[in-house]
Amino acid sequence: MLKEFLYLGYSSFKNMQIKSIILSVISILTYSFGQAQTELGPSRYVNPFIGASTNTASSVHGLGKTFPGATTPFGMTQVSPNTITGGDNGSGYSYEHKTMEGFAFTQMSGVGWYGDLGNFLVMPTTGPLRLIAGKEGNTELDGYRSSYDKSTEKAEAGYYSVFLDRYQIKAEATASPYGGMLRFTFPENDSSRIQIDLARRVGGTSTRQAVDVVDERTIRGWIKCDPSGGGWGDGAGQADYTVYFYAEFSKPLLDYGFWALEVPDDQKRKNADVASVEYQKLIEKAHVIKGASGIEAEHVGFFLEFPTKDQEQVTLKVGISFTDQKGAENNFYADVHGKNFRTMQQSAREAWDKALEKIEVEGGTEDEKTIFYTALYHTMIDPRNITDVDGRYPRPNGQVHLAEGFTKRTIFSGWDVFRSQFPLQTIINPKLVNDEINSLMSLATQSNKNYLERWEFFNAYSGCMVGNPALSVIADAYAKGIRGYNKEEALDLMIKTSDKFGNGELGYVPVENGYGISETLEFAYADWCIAQMAKALGKKDIHEKYLARSKYYKNIFDSKKGWFRPKHADGKWQDWPKEGRLKEWYGSIESNPYQQGWFVPHDVEGMVELMGGREKVLADLQSFFENTPQDFLWNNYYNHANEPVHHVPFLFNRLGAPSLTQKWTRYICEHAYKNSVEGLTGNEDVGQMSAWYVLAASGIHPIAPGDPTYEITSPVFSKVTFNLDNGKKFQIIANNNSKENLYIQSATLNGKSYGSKQLSHDDLVKGGSLVLEMGEVSK
Repeated sequence: MLKEFLYLGYSSFKNMQIKSIILSVISILTYSFGQAQTELGPSRYVNPFIGASTNTASSVHGLGKTFPGATTPFGMTQVSPNTITGGDNGSGYSYEHKTMEGFAFTQMSGVGWYGDLGNFLVMPTTGPLRLIAGKEGNTELDGYRSSYDKSTEKAEAGYYSVFLDRYQIKAEATASPYGGMLRFTFPENDSSRIQIDLARRVGGTSTRQAVDVVDERTIRGWIKCDPSGGGWGDGAGQADYTVYFYAEFSKPLLDYGFWALEVPDDQKRKNADVASVEYQKLIEKAHVIKGASGIEAEHVGFFLEFPTKDQEQVTLKVGISFTDQKGAENNFYADVHGKNFRTMQQSAREAWDKALEKIEVEGGTEDEKTIFYTALYHTMIDPRNITDVDGRYPRPNGQVHLAEGFTKRTIFSGWDVFRSQFPLQTIINPKLVNDEINSLMSLATQSNKNYLERWEFFNAYSGCMVGNPALSVIADAYAKGIRGYNKEEALDLMIKTSDKFGNGELGYVPVENGYGISETLEFAYADWCIAQMAKALGKKDIHEKYLARSKYYKNIFDSKKGWFRPKHADGKWQDWPKEGRLKEWYGSIESNPYQQGWFVPHDVEGMVELMGGREKVLADLQSFFENTPQDFLWNNYYNHANEPVHHVPFLFNRLGAPSLTQKWTRYICEHAYKNSVEGLTGNEDVGQMSAWYVLAASGIHPIAPGDPTYEITSPVFSKVTFNLDNGKKFQIIANNNSKENLYIQSATLNGKSYGSKQLSHDDLVKGGSLVLEMGEVSK
């Protein structure tokens, strides 16, 4: 009522000073009310530091590799601190680093392979201008990198802040769907500065940049990133994108300049090159230019200098686009212009509350709620939107297209996310699944490649990892009634993809062509996905053909060894290693045959028969888990740190031992996920590691996406509510649930006795309640 009264009073005053005071009071009241609301929302449980670490002595493959900076659900921007460039640190940040090189407006989440993005790197400084970041622990280089007070580092949904010791500056970041904002609180200084390294890129360098001064507070420009500058896969990922920016300073551009350098033709610019001391010394020779209105070169920076009073706040607002300069300006004025830091932060927080409210949990500890909602948060970063506010998006080869009926999205970590991340989104964000399928299909046709990429990155066919995971996403979506795309075209592209990358005439992938076990098994599953899609569309011949091909996994099973084994093109087995099926990389990518060999999700009965029957398989599977270390870090048994085994705990359900599924999923939830920086046992992998937890902790998880059923397991929480897009609710209620009472004694579905170990997607989206009676005794 007080706010309404003030608005009425506002119109009656003519004095502008009084009006300004009233508006300030209204703003404070609105912010305070919003804060009170968000303190009750699920975003309060988000801890972006979970997983924000690269390496640990116990895990050579690294930990979560997430970033702690500000973003919005599936937003175009991620405004985050950066501590490192390249190597196996795809997020650009690692908690264990002691210095910071700036704050970028784009980041990847949870990946290795050198990473990419980390564009438009902003650093507040004082004192003399330094043109390079320098290297942590290297005193030979005098860069702008700063140590920071770890105790001041704070991260929330949509917000990040830290105190930079070297410059005595507090830095804060927040984000909007198409841009973001940095706020710096400076000390008293005659030469305070904001500097922007436009060449900076995680995993390498951008290859050409341009910046122009628009008016007394605004700059605009672009950042070109292609494979010659490293980045994704150190160039092998074929990343080729341009970031366009439109940026506004709160300080006028009275004293500004550029630094620029044309890199010698014989100078390589991959990750190891640009991270070297020699390369940084080369960049130190860049020309500092004042009095110009713009610059374009192969290494460009911009700086604005100004005097500051003690505790003076200076902001930088930025809108970005991957389409063109017009897109960046449009995005800026539609999404960033006119907002102050506080209102943008509040909007980001509200967006996260709305997104996270799709699943409500009750019961559990405060740490378990934090783990759950942070995991859910991490599943809503990618696949991110790259469609501008006017509906345009970048096509391959730099062309521009207007989206028709869907939002163009990017960063599809297919080999990872088909297992849990996309099955989760079919429940809570079905429109996003439609968007991703349309995005992959449009890329296939617009690029003239006419097949579906397995790991897409900003329109690049990176070819990363193995299998045909896009086929799984389409088959699963169609089976669940998510059909906002051309189904005939989808099936055609699925077939063309399998024909191009599949088990071929041999019926398996030979040693000479790759990872024979991993690829043969994953291609067999993808062919089963085609069969399911064809059956649903009434294509009998196609269904039968690809169903037969889905059994090709049997072609590499060696009955003498009792396990899957790589085979040469001439039909001879590859030599069996002394470690046997525990030999890592033996026909298996990022795994060993023991781990990869369980991947026959589409034909569990056939797999069990091949392996010697239920009792033998059950004993082997129990041993698989019992030999796993309690910390679940990288190991030769159940290696939760990597994706190939993520369906395996649910196989006990199919073996008639559901109590073991319940036992081990609860155990994994407790030991492999923690409310700490090292809270993920392996790479987050663009939402997959977190999506597994969200589903398993809720009490359901698929074995074979494409089959619209979920395996029922023991929930972590006493009540989980899915708030569905159709307006209905589905609840999973676990009565008498506790760490001791982790076994399901009986179940009812919508009041009727329910003996099945599986839940259909149809039953879930109809709404209702699955009630589980829990106890200490396994059944």
